[in-house]
Amino acid sequence: MALRQQLQHQQRRSSYADSAPRRCVQTRRPSRCTRLHVSAGGKVFIDPVKNECAAFAPATVANLGPGFDWMGCAVQGGGDTVVAKVIPGKPGQVVIEGIQGDGGRLSLDPAKNCIGVAASETLKLIGDVSCGVSLTLNKGLPLGSGLGSSAASAAAAAWAVNGLFGAPVSKDRLILAGLASEAAVSGYHADNVGPSLLGGFVLIRSCAPGQPVELLQLPLPPAARLYFVLVNPRFEAPTAQMRAVLPKEVGMKAMINNCCQGGALVAGILRGDVALIGQSLDRDVIIEPVRGPLIPGMLAVKQAAKEAGAYGCTISGAGPTAVAVVDDPAVGARVAEAMCAAFRSAGGLEINTAQVVELDHEGAKFV
Repeated sequence: MALRQQLQHQQRRSSYADSAPRRCVQTRRPSRCTRLHVSAGGKVFIDPVKNECAAFAPATVANLGPGFDWMGCAVQGGGDTVVAKVIPGKPGQVVIEGIQGDGGRLSLDPAKNCIGVAASETLKLIGDVSCGVSLTLNKGLPLGSGLGSSAASAAAAAWAVNGLFGAPVSKDRLILAGLASEAAVSGYHADNVGPSLLGGFVLIRSCAPGQPVELLQLPLPPAARLYFVLVNPRFEAPTAQMRAVLPKEVGMKAMINNCCQGGALVAGILRGDVALIGQSLDRDVIIEPVRGPLIPGMLAVKQAAKEAGAYGCTISGAGPTAVAVVDDPAVGARVAEAMCAAFRSAGGLEINTAQVVELDHEGAKFV
């Protein structure tokens, strides 16, 4: 009797569900699901959930002075976009269809291009996929700019390919795909690709080949009025060349200074103290002194930025972009003008871009 009542209750619930109006929720982000199929031989493959997916990843500012190789942040404004499409019946194959905005300088060979490497590594993280992917890259960042150009491409490619399959891999794990890509073009470091994927400020606590990767996101208080002044001159500073000049050993006093300023930088971020952030990134005594002279006019730009009202100024990544910190966009406009003038007069360089931007809190996103 009890079983009959239970069945009648389930039938009433089923009848109500069929007659009740259904609510449809639309989202631009693919659902986190995985579609599987089994081949004739019994092998399980992962199918894509859509035929095309586009992703954007933002520019980044790495190092922030004393945070060499362990600190970076994502910034609004420029970035790279990758469109990934399914290639049916070719499991794991990666093809680069085209690249725009690079002046024809980047290779279409997926093994020699950061988007190809990132896509291949992402497919491995997803599992045994039933298809291949083709990629199209739109470069919004200049090459060798110090704004994480290769990292933005890698992050966008990884997130776009992940999106084809419903985004089954978290951004935390996709860092591994980005690291493999970075290692192929500029070195094994996550201070660009980490924030480009995750957004915001990212501290790299552990990152070495063969070792676990540990990244810490540092929350900036919402009330903080933090603006970055980014001035990119027409001068290319390849990461590999800029790393070649770094000292193999440093003195005790220099090490103590940079540890102190790095700690103050983290404290400034967590407290939302814009002045402390700017002052701390301005006081690197290990990396900037050897890289600065290689960027024409950089020392004059640094001085001009502070005289115009910036709390501090340093090299963004490997350069040549200079980054200054302010707490007012109007002051930022004045600082940008002074930095551009210094690059022209002291360095003899024309300017590609000059902008005042805020922190990008989201990182890679579907578009």
